[in-house]
Amino acid sequence: MDTQRAKFVVNRPWLNDESPSKPGPAIKTIPEWYKSADRFAQNPMTGKPWEMPNGGGKIPTWKACPAVYDIMGSGYMYKTPCDIEFFEDSYGMIQVKVLEARNKDFIQERMPMPQFKNPHGYHEKHFAWWADWAVELPEGYSALYTQPFNRFELPFLTTSGIIDNDHVHLPGTMPFFVAKGFTGVIPAGTPYAQIIPFKRENWQAEIITAFNPQEMVMKNNVNSAKYRVPDGGVYQRKVWERRKYE
Repeated sequence: MDTQRAKFVVNRPWLNDESPSKPGPAIKTIPEWYKSADRFAQNPMTGKPWEMPNGGGKIPTWKACPAVYDIMGSGYMYKTPCDIEFFEDSYGMIQVKVLEARNKDFIQERMPMPQFKNPHGYHEKHFAWWADWAVELPEGYSALYTQPFNRFELPFLTTSGIIDNDHVHLPGTMPFFVAKGFTGVIPAGTPYAQIIPFKRENWQAEIITAFNPQEMVMKNNVNSAKYRVPDGGVYQRKVWERRKYE
């Protein structure tokens, strides 16, 4: 597998290799709750994994799913440069305070946009991250910028976008919403956007409808016999191709 190079160019004079906002591989930001999660569902009465009937093996949780781990560890992560406090004013409006003067421009306030529906459970008033670093990618490559995947515990939701970073090397803003009911401090170094480079290619969809019911059953049975083995793990051991982000 070829190795491409993603360059992160500093956008503020005081940032350096030791800065908490220094971008890095997403795999290094896997949260502790995921690391300590059980691979198999636990029976609270016995403290042992639940077993599927007929010798089907233990019941897996999403900790056992390599697809979940793969997306959480793919690409790179933008992180907050300092502590940031969110609070509600006397009108119940969400407000923000960047707790380091030199980073005061890191967050911008945005007013509600009637045409852009805010996500359910989040304040209508929203904000935007102003990235500390710009991204440069090789010719023919773009990057997906999005909320850190499967990080549902984070009290904000970063909107998604794609940039052709082989041509555009400017840091920009990423709108985000704050969860209703959250007030408090988001600490320095908190991941706020996941960046996944990809090669631009044209695609064409093909819909396959030629299978008859017997063929579909046979195809599903073959796949089940190969992958649905007790306690799983076949995909990760025999199919999954590890990608490296350094």
